[in-house]
Amino acid sequence: MKNSSPILRIVFAALFALPLLNVLAQAPERMSYQAVIRTTSNALVINQNVGMRMSVLQGSSSGTAVYVETHTATTNANGLVSIQIGGGTVISGVFANITWDNGTFFLKAETDPNGGSNYTITATSQLISVPYALHAGNGLPAGGTEGQSITMCDGVPTWTTGGVCPGSSQPEYPAGYVHCNPSNPTQVVDVTNPVTGATWMDRNLGANRAAISSTDAEAYGSLFQWGRFADGHQCVNRYAGGGVTTSGTTSTLSSSDTPGHANFITTNTTLSDWRSPQNNNLWQGVNGINNPCPIGYRIPTQPEFQEEANSWSIANNNGAFISPLKLSRAGNRYFTGGQISDVNLGCFYWSSSLNFTDAKWLVAGASSLSVNASTNRAYGASVRCIKN
Repeated sequence: MKNSSPILRIVFAALFALPLLNVLAQAPERMSYQAVIRTTSNALVINQNVGMRMSVLQGSSSGTAVYVETHTATTNANGLVSIQIGGGTVISGVFANITWDNGTFFLKAETDPNGGSNYTITATSQLISVPYALHAGNGLPAGGTEGQSITMCDGVPTWTTGGVCPGSSQPEYPAGYVHCNPSNPTQVVDVTNPVTGATWMDRNLGANRAAISSTDAEAYGSLFQWGRFADGHQCVNRYAGGGVTTSGTTSTLSSSDTPGHANFITTNTTLSDWRSPQNNNLWQGVNGINNPCPIGYRIPTQPEFQEEANSWSIANNNGAFISPLKLSRAGNRYFTGGQISDVNLGCFYWSSSLNFTDAKWLVAGASSLSVNASTNRAYGASVRCIKN
């Protein structure tokens, strides 16, 4: 996604939020659309009126606009703006007459942060998955079951589960996931350890690629606080041209699982957690609260990391890299001030396991390896997802 303004940028959160309907039901001719609006310093733009022009383009990102409408909306306390496409002020076209099964379609979103029609922010994204309801009057491919949606797979409308085309290894990220570089989200590529048989993502969340060396900055990725969702707090600038801004900090602890901002939460308390009171139910399993991994993946447990480490030939950060996972020395983010430390020196990877008030992580240094170490949950560390 491209910005044409130095002031704001849009991060798509969830393009579709419609329930799937029975084929005989009356189909509502609308699509839900959400976007998170941030400043270039990654701060949320909250409680502010914005003007929006939405265009459905056919054929390509610069194709013919088959439908155009405008909206005036207000961001909420989380910087989120929500509208219903098909429910705005119509400029051209008829939303109900769009033949979704006739080629590919793109959604162009233009925004005026001052609430008018001087649209200075533009973002265009392909509509990969179109809700069932919007196909009801325009011809459906045969088949389909409750809970599925129509997805354009190689230009052909296809029933899919979770928007994943047959043969595709690119599952979706959870709704509301904030990618630190929206134009280059972390690719989902599997790697399997032939000894343990476990399948993992081959790169860290937020990484540009799988590591080509243990000190490959493009493979370092994000640094998450234990138990937090990918709300933007995990973003750190790793290398020139990466398109990522390091998140700001705040010393105000969160009283809920969703802080409502993208700041890294610092603390000097004995508890040393970003959340007060603590919640031990975060990150527990594929359906766990705040699981930041792609759908079908989760945070590994400490025993799963132990099994992986048992298969390594060297018990240090070099062994971590030459393993099938190719873990990198991404360092960590310190909980008291939010400074990034130990980059190029140590591997620090969260597990989902707990040790009383602390959480367990894998720590690999030049001459040591521990998969049973524990530390306070306000630290920032790498996340490597395991397939469920």
